[in-house]
Amino acid sequence: MKHYAAAALFLALLTGCSKSPEVTSGPPKDEKSPDSYRVKFETTKGLFVVEVHRDWAPLGSDRFYTLVKNNYFDGAKFFRVIPAFMAQFGLAADPSVTARYEGTELADDPVRQSNMRGMVSFATRGPNSRTTQMFINFGPNARLDQSGFAPFGQVVSGMEAVDGFYNQYGEAPNQMLIKSQGNKYLDASFPLLDSIKTARVGG
Repeated sequence: MKHYAAAALFLALLTGCSKSPEVTSGPPKDEKSPDSYRVKFETTKGLFVVEVHRDWAPLGSDRFYTLVKNNYFDGAKFFRVIPAFMAQFGLAADPSVTARYEGTELADDPVRQSNMRGMVSFATRGPNSRTTQMFINFGPNARLDQSGFAPFGQVVSGMEAVDGFYNQYGEAPNQMLIKSQGNKYLDASFPLLDSIKTARVGG
């Protein structure tokens, strides 16, 4: 667990030299989200619902709302699932879709809520670096609060589905290869990963 606690401070957005897919157009501009809204995720392990509160993290809420409205998460995998820690997702099934978000880093939101069980926060590689990756906390991870991980929502139903995500690959999936190849890489190398069928506002 100590190993994963240390890794938590540098969640997910790894740098590297892999060639990104060709970007044909930029992403949709972030839309101001409602003050409160719910997103229903249908996954290979069942349904869960995230309730978002814009006052918790306005920029994170707006980005998440825009991603969902544009079906960004459909087909995406939970590629980093660490028992008793978190389930991470947010790299699109199609690598060209992920590539559209390069250079769209968000400024940090103040941390107004704690990373407790069920809370959803964006992953970051340092200050002002949030893009599309996020994670669901499995347990009390308050140690992440001081490092700038600002929860913007909370799983309010279906947490048992989240608990059931396949977690035996650990840190093995290579995020640069996911970014450059998408599900083609994950399906070939990590076929047991769970995925998002659809994510829609409502529920």
